[in-house]
Parts: sequence; structure tokens; C-alpha cells
Amino acid sequence: MPKQGYDQMDGAAVGGAYQTDNGGNDSPMSFEEIERPPLRHVDKYVRAECPCIKTTRYTISLMTCLGFIISFGMRCNMGMAKLQFENGSVKYNWTVAMESAVDSSFFWGYLVTQVPGGFLASMFPANRIFGTAIAISAFLNLLVPGAMMLHPTVVILVRVLQGLVEGVTYPACHGIWRFWAPPLERSRLATMAFSGSYAGVVIGMPMSGILTGSISWHAPFYFYGVMGLIWYCFWLWLSFEKPRQHPTISVKELKYIEKSLGESVQLPMPTIATTPWRHFLTSMPVYAIIVANFCRSWNFYLLVLYQSAYLKHSFDFRIEETGLLGALPHLLMTIIVPFGGMLADHIRKSGILTTTNVRKLFNCGGFGLEGLFFLVVAHATSPMGAVTALTLGVAFSGFAISGYNVNHLDIAPRYASILMGMSNGIGTIAGLICPIAIDHLTRGQPKSCWSTVFTIAATVHLVGITFYAIFASGELQPWAEPTVEEQRAWDPVGSGYEKETTFNDAGDGGAAAGLTDPTAQINATKTVSYGAVQQHVANNPFAYPTAISEEPVQPEARDTYLHGNPTERTY
Repeated sequence: MPKQGYDQMDGAAVGGAYQTDNGGNDSPMSFEEIERPPLRHVDKYVRAECPCIKTTRYTISLMTCLGFIISFGMRCNMGMAKLQFENGSVKYNWTVAMESAVDSSFFWGYLVTQVPGGFLASMFPANRIFGTAIAISAFLNLLVPGAMMLHPTVVILVRVLQGLVEGVTYPACHGIWRFWAPPLERSRLATMAFSGSYAGVVIGMPMSGILTGSISWHAPFYFYGVMGLIWYCFWLWLSFEKPRQHPTISVKELKYIEKSLGESVQLPMPTIATTPWRHFLTSMPVYAIIVANFCRSWNFYLLVLYQSAYLKHSFDFRIEETGLLGALPHLLMTIIVPFGGMLADHIRKSGILTTTNVRKLFNCGGFGLEGLFFLVVAHATSPMGAVTALTLGVAFSGFAISGYNVNHLDIAPRYASILMGMSNGIGTIAGLICPIAIDHLTRGQPKSCWSTVFTIAATVHLVGITFYAIFASGELQPWAEPTVEEQRAWDPVGSGYEKETTFNDAGDGGAAAGLTDPTAQINATKTVSYGAVQQHVANNPFAYPTAISEEPVQPEARDTYLHGNPTERTY
């Protein structure tokens, strides 16, 4: 099939995505025979792809982004409901300890399933783990209003369950990119997906504020619960664990992804026994990611849980206004996060900086600018100055996502989901400590203590910058390479497979003579054995106790009509 027809059949690449494919001049027949899964009933009528996105991997990234939007939007519901309680329309006489317990209860469950989530994403299809977690959390979100009418303990129980199921989302997301993200597109695909975390706050804050102010505090919980279940239906239709399992992916894109990833994805998934725990605990690049994740989580949860309260208590904004103004910083961050991913990949491809320097530059630059603007917020006296500094600080921190949050795939792609679970689990501890500390700092004197809150936030980022700049790395770590035993488990030319296809059995001059090299076996002269014809085999009625000498099948021809010399022939 000519190349032109091949392009027309599978569609041209989007934005030059396939320019790095050295096999682009090959025809489909040059690619190994692909066993495509059968089309589902729905695929016969509608292809499993977004109409505006022609590449399947970006469809997966977009759907992952939408999943995070719903997940983090649900986390904004409780903050707006609490502001409604303070207005007096709804009375819940919760103590400071009970309010802190409700705020932090989500993170109790969220912390527990981080590392197990990494193994779940290794044992089961990561896309199913991710989608099921969002769907269950959305269903539990529908139960929160009823739980609040019963008792705060019931609310805590429901939110702990939400945290348990959502704790697997980030590790599962890294498990998805293990099979779908070519190495030089990791930053853009991962940051596009992770930007949903911040877009969720952008949409969640004003949406929750509008629904709470115009309808009731129940409305945001019901809205996000229903949207999560609808999203799950589309996720089951559009997402697949691996490119080769996708029924309608083009051969061109499948070839590009698999050639970019190489044979590493064929290695067996890590288990608890094969995971190099000792190297995890002694690797400074791993600790650099963990510290950066903790620092980022502290400030992120500070803004998600208390940004609206800060604007209301310090500058007397209404609930609807706090939702809209609070969403502005995260709106800019949502734009900057994928832009930073594309910029990071461009710098890496062009060779301007090494991967290590790219990660350090983006992470430390993002943290540094956010910490600087947080100091401005801490001493702001006007609402315009506070909102401006808060917006710029949060927006610039979006560059840090192209640093620490993608770094797992650089240093250990095989263990990326497990490392993400570890680092995000430590980061979740910030979600546990932050509400308790801020509730006690701001209780009774909310206006004067916000300066201390943001000064602490800036100090946390300073610690993160220093540690990451010294110890971070963007290179594949030696302990992340597959062991010899793991290579033999999948290597088709390994010893196990070689034994089955050996040309010479022991005793025939092959293996016994030390011809373990396949080339030597091919070139070796082999004595053909016919088994029972040459030796006695017990209980074999077709075998003879002695060797059978060769005999002609029929006597030699003596016909003078065709044989003999011309004078001897008869005509």
C-alpha cells in the first residue's frame, strides 16, 4: 500500500506528533501483525474518540483531566456549605475539634490508599481503577447532605470513604501514562491531565458558591455527584488500559507509541516482593519528590479549604464573590500547567537543558514565585492588592507541576505509580495537619491571623525549593532497571526459550559440545537420528532391538529400452 494511501486511511498526525517516528516511511504491512480487539456494539456506530481530537492518547488525557475536575470540584462543596452555616440560615453547633475533624476526615482515607493504589494500578488495569474511584466518590458525594442532617460522625465516615477511593486516582493516573505516554510527551500529557486538579477548583468554587447562594447548600453535592456518574459512562467508552487494546486506534499512532516506549512496557509489573523498597528509602531524588509534594500539598489545600474564608473574613466579600474571586488564581494556573508541560518538553527535545535541570528550573521557579507573592498577601491591606498577589502567586506555581509531579516517570517509569502513591501519601499528611493548624490559628481572631498563615505558607515553599534544588534528578536511576531474572521472564531469546528451540539435543553434538550460541547451532553439522529405527525403545512395538540396514526400495533398473549405452538399447 503506498504511503499516501496509508495517511489517508489512518489520518494525518496532529501537530507533527509523529515526526519522531523513524518508521514513518513504512507501510502498514511492515508493522508486525496486530491482533486488534473486536469492535464493541457501540464502536460500530460511533468511534471511541473525541470528535475534536484525532489522537487517542490526547483523548485519554482530556478524559483524565475531566475526571480530576469532578474530583477536585467535589472538595470545594464543603467549604461553601460551611460559609452558609455561618450566615445563620442553617445552624450546626459544631465545636472547633469537630469542625477540624470534618475538614480533615477526607485526608484520613486519602492517605491510607496512596501506596496500595500504586500496586492496584500495577495489578489491574489502571484506567479502570481511576474511573471506578471517581464514580464511587461521586456516589458518596450524593450522601453527604443526608449525613449532615444525621450526625457529624456520619459525615466523617462518608468523607473518609471518599478519601479512601480517591486516594488511588493519582497513582492510577501514572499507571495509565506508563503505557500511553511516549517519553518526550510525558510532560504535556501528564500536565494536561493534572491541570484538571486546578480546573476543578476554578469551576468548583464559583459553581458551589452560585448553587449554594441561589438554591441551597445541598445543591453542589447533588450536582457533582450526578456529573461524576455521567462522566464514568463516557470513561468506560473512551478509555483502555493499553493502546493495543483500543479497537479503533490508528495503526500509525499505535506504532508510534509502542516504538517510543520500546520493550520496557513488556516487563512484568512490580509486586510487593520485587519492588526495591530499600532503594526507595535511600534514594535522595525520591526524597526530593516527596518533600516537594508535601510543600505543594500544604499550600494547595490551604487555598482550596480556606481561600474563600480568607476573602470573606479579611475583606467582607459575599459568598458568591469569594467563589468567583477564589477561582481566578486557579483559572490562570489551569492555563499555565499544560503550557509549562509543553515548554518543558520543548526544552528537553532541543537539548538546551538536561532533564534534571529542566525539572529543577520549573519546580524551584514555580515554588519561589508563589512563596514571594504569598508574602505580599500576608501584608496586603487592600482587597485589590490581596487578590492580585494571590492570583499571580498561584498562577506561577503551575510551572512546578512540570517539575516534581512528572519526575516519577523520569527516575523510575516502572515504579512511577508506586512512587506517586508514596509521595502523594506524604503530601496528604499536609492535608491532615493544615486544617487543624489553620482552624486553631484563625479561631476567635480571623482577621489578624491570616498574615501568619500566609507567612508560614511562604516558609514551607522555601524549604521545598532548597531541598529539591540540591537532591532532585531527572535521570533514570540504576535501581529502576529490570533485573536479570525479570529480563529472562520476557526476553524471547533468553535461556528458557532457547532450550525449547535448540537445534541439537544433548548427546547429539549440540548442547553437549557446548554449542549454546544459536548461530553455532545452525552452522553445526548434525547427525540425523530417526529414533526407534536405530535403537531399542522399551514397550514400543514399532521399535526393533537391532539397527536396520538400508535397503533399496526396489531393484536397480535393468531395462535395455531406457538404460545402458546406446549400443545396448533396443528400440
